[in-house]
Amino acid sequence: MHFLDWALLLLPVVLVVGIGIYTQRYLKSVADFMSGGRLAGPYLLAVARGEMQAGAVVFVALFEVISRAGFTLVWWGWIGVPITIVVAISGFIIYRYRETRAMTLAQFFELRYSKRFRIFAGALGFLAGIMNFGIIPAVGSRCMIYFLGLPTTFTVGAFTIPTYVPLMAFFLSVAVFLTLSGGLITMMVTDCIEGILSQIFYLIIIVALLMIFSWSQINDVLVNRPAGQSMVNPFDSGSIKDFNLWYVLMTAFVGVYGTMAWQNASAYNSAAISPHASVMGGILGRWREFGKVAVVTLLGICAITFLQHPDFTQQSAVVHQEMQSIADPQIQKQMEVPIAISHFLPVGIKGLLCAILIMGIFGGDSTHLHSWGGIFVQDVLVPLRRKPFTPKEHIKALRLAIVGVALFAFVFGMLFQQTEYITMWWQATTAIYVGGAGAAIIGGLYWKKGTTAGAWTALLTGSLLCLGGILARQVWREDFPLNGTQISFSATLLSLFLYVVVSLLTCREDHNMERLLHRGKYADAVDSGEAKTVVVAAKKFSWSGLIGIDENFSRSDRWIAGGLFGWSLFWFGVMLVGTAWNLLAPWPNAVWSSYWHIAGVGVPILMCAVTGIWFTWGGLLDIRQLFRSLHSQKINHLDDGTVVGHQNLDERVHPESHQSRVAADQVTP
Repeated sequence: MHFLDWALLLLPVVLVVGIGIYTQRYLKSVADFMSGGRLAGPYLLAVARGEMQAGAVVFVALFEVISRAGFTLVWWGWIGVPITIVVAISGFIIYRYRETRAMTLAQFFELRYSKRFRIFAGALGFLAGIMNFGIIPAVGSRCMIYFLGLPTTFTVGAFTIPTYVPLMAFFLSVAVFLTLSGGLITMMVTDCIEGILSQIFYLIIIVALLMIFSWSQINDVLVNRPAGQSMVNPFDSGSIKDFNLWYVLMTAFVGVYGTMAWQNASAYNSAAISPHASVMGGILGRWREFGKVAVVTLLGICAITFLQHPDFTQQSAVVHQEMQSIADPQIQKQMEVPIAISHFLPVGIKGLLCAILIMGIFGGDSTHLHSWGGIFVQDVLVPLRRKPFTPKEHIKALRLAIVGVALFAFVFGMLFQQTEYITMWWQATTAIYVGGAGAAIIGGLYWKKGTTAGAWTALLTGSLLCLGGILARQVWREDFPLNGTQISFSATLLSLFLYVVVSLLTCREDHNMERLLHRGKYADAVDSGEAKTVVVAAKKFSWSGLIGIDENFSRSDRWIAGGLFGWSLFWFGVMLVGTAWNLLAPWPNAVWSSYWHIAGVGVPILMCAVTGIWFTWGGLLDIRQLFRSLHSQKINHLDDGTVVGHQNLDERVHPESHQSRVAADQVTP
């Protein structure tokens, strides 16, 4: 590491501390801490939420997939894209959830089902979440150690300490500071600025990679694979274990079924200034991901080329030696690409990538801490307490819970022995909650006959099946016939089926959906200063309406959403035509190589440049508007996640009747 690299690496730390100190002055209520006052614009949501997917552990997880499957998963991935895009544009789950004004998913469960179900769901989501999060700080810290070339251990007196342990403590400490400073307000602003900087850095890194590696070198490595394990020809990749066509199909189904069910970024689901802004945040986030994938894919295939191409034999020999020094085979596989990248990136470029990874670590860790700590307080402690928290007590409890989650992750990361791919672990632990919660969410928001008994049955079935699968994987490891994706898919199907059956058997009265969603005569029940969305009742047929574009979409929104659908449909069509063509007359590797040169590298690079300019402008405008809105917002301390009689407390009791409580409990950071 050169001095310039270390200087660039310090940039995220300075940025986080500065924004944390500045934004804490805007924290005035529980709603501010948990949901950013519900004042976030769509670009702010898209960029900030996407930053948690830019950390070291996410890059390592994607590198694992790329090093195994190359471009082949990209081809099959287009199968489910039109469906997921329609889900995003239509606001499936997202729009109706925002209409409920719930801060957490389990709060919605109490509004729709019962307090007991909220507490159980909150506790289960919390436990699944901290297990899922538990490996992230450790993997991220190990990645940075190998990437920076730091010694893996150091000695203090008679003790030998793994280097990743204090580094993990440092990263978690910064994330805790960021989260405690101003809650989601601080996190959104920090993550948005980090995301804007990362997009600029991506372009610089891409230019450097294209100067170091030629496509002919990359092509030589990608096509030189055994039969059935091709990295360019998806029709010659059937022998690739775990990451194949079935993986894509099952992941796509579970992804739609579990829309918004996983709560690792729960605060962003309730932070939008309106339900429609929440939908647009999701649509814009999809556009931004098209650009980000360019640098991850290019880094992965360049690392493989560096390790395997004869032109780099001498330089890569050092990498192979370092790999042999790692005793744990799972860590060895995880760190192969990061170590390779650290050896071929030039001075300055290496520092830029370090800055991206560290900004992603801060963004991802803080979002997880905020989500799981908030869920524990909001959905376990708050419903169980007989005496309500005052605003000061409430925010203190949230802060203590966040610190507790950080301590758990620190201990878990030191003790847990990981035995499979990161993505497989995430899918299995996610399914502990999502496997059953997905049915309860969909049924609760869209089906008036869904019952509490059906929700209980689905949640218990999904959690027990997935937990049993995780334990079996730990005991029998490779001998267990199902991987994490297959466990998740099986549990999801059974939970959904049982929710429908049990609800039909136990439904005695239709649920009042208009009150739940604040529609009809309940539309004016809330006077909290939020932006209102006007929906025209009578709808005429339109082709755009078929994919979810309605009267809430402005002209620019229609172009953005329609463009996303058209872009996705185009590549879906390419996949269909290409598949039919290859079934009749298979393409040779030379054709596949040329295709991926354009579709897998060239087009994503162009998208990275376009979205970099686009989202920088939109993100900065939304940040400015957020501070203006925070300055003038009306504080309502009854808006704290408490539910009474299937209604949010601030809707049931008008704030003016509680002036004494509001005045006495002004919050200070």
